[in-house]
Amino acid sequence: MKILLKDATIIDSNSPLHCQTLSLLIDNGVIKEISDKINVKSDIIVEKENLHISRGWFDPCISFGEPGYEERETIDNGLIVAAKSGFTSIGLNPDLIPFSDNHSSVNHLINKSKGYTTTLYPIGNLTESAEGKKLASLFDIKQAGAIYFGDFKKSTENGNLLKIALEYSQTFDGIISSYPIDKNLGQNGNVNEGITSLNHGLKGISKIAETTRITRDIKILEHTGGKLHFSYITTKESVDIIEGAKKSGLNVSCSVGLPHLLFTDEEIREFNSDYKFLPPLRTNEDLQSLRNGVLSGIIDCVTSMHEPKNIEIKNLDFNLAADGSIGIEAFFPLLNNIFPIEKTIQILNRGKNIFDINNETIKVGSNANISLFNPDKISTFQTKDILSTSKNCTYLNLDSKGCVFGSINNSVISLNE
Repeated sequence: MKILLKDATIIDSNSPLHCQTLSLLIDNGVIKEISDKINVKSDIIVEKENLHISRGWFDPCISFGEPGYEERETIDNGLIVAAKSGFTSIGLNPDLIPFSDNHSSVNHLINKSKGYTTTLYPIGNLTESAEGKKLASLFDIKQAGAIYFGDFKKSTENGNLLKIALEYSQTFDGIISSYPIDKNLGQNGNVNEGITSLNHGLKGISKIAETTRITRDIKILEHTGGKLHFSYITTKESVDIIEGAKKSGLNVSCSVGLPHLLFTDEEIREFNSDYKFLPPLRTNEDLQSLRNGVLSGIIDCVTSMHEPKNIEIKNLDFNLAADGSIGIEAFFPLLNNIFPIEKTIQILNRGKNIFDINNETIKVGSNANISLFNPDKISTFQTKDILSTSKNCTYLNLDSKGCVFGSINNSVISLNE
């Protein structure tokens, strides 16, 4: 199949083609020609207003549902949504049944996801059944295709277990993920501990529940060596601690969720469960520090924190409602509203290098792994823009900058209508 992209502006600050407007011919998934004008009969011609392209985007930490919670989202529709949102690769959280704690479960996910534009990379459980007691078969899971290991939104309470995991994972270059919330200090809270939680009578999660766990895990990493990734950091202090660890030469990385770059805990003043996240939204000081951390590179990745939840568990009293929001559809235009377009594209790609995801540049001879978008279109994110099965969305009615036309990868093209 031949695909012709006409008059596309390439955004890739590491490429000599950066900011040039050119046409691209893709034949059976490979870029065959890049030039000012291409006149070749093609199966698909993409010609869009203000068409821009970049290397395909990567979200390191999203949820679907299947297997186990198909009412929230299926693998099929989830991958279609990701592709139409511009993402050619995603890391799939292990909040599934059966758990992603063995070779066959991870292999099933990979086989189920073949043939789509978006490549699915499973995240393996760190412990069997995510119980935090016994390490899963990490090497076998890595061999099956898992890109890193962590029990989704569950901190490793047993420090010795983390120590063993970091030591063992070095034998096969594995990455251990830490979800930094101390269970005891968190006290099953719903929101950030502070003035807002106090005024609204809600149980809070203190910042030290996060920072003490990060400090402990870094101390263990100093002792063992290995690779440690902190998922979902939310506080200014966390950014400072991780910056110090990086400067000392430790192999540590971290990610932040999109909602923590957009909102503060003041959003919960109307007890709107759409703003209930775990970890919780923090203060404006934290938000600004997180944005600065993304810009400086201290924070390596940004994730949409895409979490479909069915209405029966989301539309409840704030204390009872499930946390989380879908977000991959809104990810690019909202991130692009915060940062300049070149920085936005860098952010959507740089996590690939951490998790050893293919990050080919746009050049003749490369496999086509491309996101297509208009970076300048001003709009408001609305219900009609939601493609996911679940509709639990925090981002409705927000002003956004940019829109996504689709993506190309695995010799497959996905385009929005």
